Amino acid sequence: MKVIWTAIAGVCLVAAAIALWRQQPSAAFVIATIGLMAWFLRYRSDLKGSLAENGSRLKDESESESTDENS
Repeated sequence: MKVIWTAIAGVCLVAAAIALWRQQPSAAFVIATIGLMAWFLRYRSDLKGSLAENGSRLKDESESESTDENS
């Protein structure tokens, strides 16, 4: 999913530059805003994945500590 959002952000960046070159600042603003949203969604998916990974790691560590205490 990360690659998709990155590609959308890149395409929007190029499209916004073309819109500015064609003297259409309103369209460039809208396209750049969509690209920025795609970049934030990529960043969100990165954070969500790392938080899930850290949460499962912490859960595994706490379970191993509780089994060590019971032994």
